[in-house]
Amino acid sequence: MSTAPTTYDVLMDTLSDIGERTDAGMGCLEHEPAVWESRMQATCEALSSHGVLDNLERRLAEDKLGESLYARFPVQTRSTLVVTHLLMDQKVFTEEELRKRIEVVRERFAEE
Repeated sequence: MSTAPTTYDVLMDTLSDIGERTDAGMGCLEHEPAVWESRMQATCEALSSHGVLDNLERRLAEDKLGESLYARFPVQTRSTLVVTHLLMDQKVFTEEELRKRIEVVRERFAEE
């Protein structure tokens, strides 16, 4: 029996910050990766090599969650959301810890 994935409010709240998906297809993936995208990929590789998050598990979750729970998000942001989602499922950090960290980052950017 399949259960619905946990919806994390802290992740869904970010939709108002980054905006709804506006791309109709996957053409938006044909671009030079931004620095954060390259860093995200490197982080995923490090997590996998240390046994925290298997790359195959992550890719399957990106397929499943990316086009269901996170379908309204821009394509480039979905891998970040899925990895965050999986790490919270594994209890690496809590939703409240993530919310506090997001606030710290927002404050730092507001100062710049």
